[in-house]
Amino acid sequence: MAGSADAAAADVVAGEKLEIGLEHTRWRHFGWTVFGIIGGALLILKMGTVAQWIGAGLIVAGLWSAYNFTRTLLFEAGTIVVDGKRVVLPRGVCRGKPVELDRAAVAHAYLLRRAVPWTRAAPVLVIEAGDRAYLFPRDWFATEADQRRVIHALAQVKYGEAHVDQPAMPKPPRIPRL
Repeated sequence: MAGSADAAAADVVAGEKLEIGLEHTRWRHFGWTVFGIIGGALLILKMGTVAQWIGAGLIVAGLWSAYNFTRTLLFEAGTIVVDGKRVVLPRGVCRGKPVELDRAAVAHAYLLRRAVPWTRAAPVLVIEAGDRAYLFPRDWFATEADQRRVIHALAQVKYGEAHVDQPAMPKPPRIPRL
């Protein structure tokens, strides 16, 4: 039986336009900003030398989070758009102007599930176009099904009707125990 993501992917016809919006982490950045700056300031003001260095590190992390929080206010999170002639890919979450590619320039689209660094949320949607690979981690999407919908839409545009409901592989013959 097909999952809900596969059923949703079957609804996308090759001539239609698929738009998947990315999710920003605005309040996570805000929380780290507040914690980093206030916690770092308290460590610098109230503790010894080692804690002051740790406090300086927390302030730097808080300022970096403040920069990222500001970017979420200035720019939209981004949207992946797939239609018959073009593919629009954001450069990242809240990064400004997206990249617009001809559909023929997209060579591959796949999910990395296990070969992912520990700093990224798996699975990672990888779209290879030209000499670049665009990476979209799981935490940039509302659900993992959105990643699969992008892959199905790219497959339908490139190869025509995508085969969503593939028959199950037959079970291998049972090997008798000796």
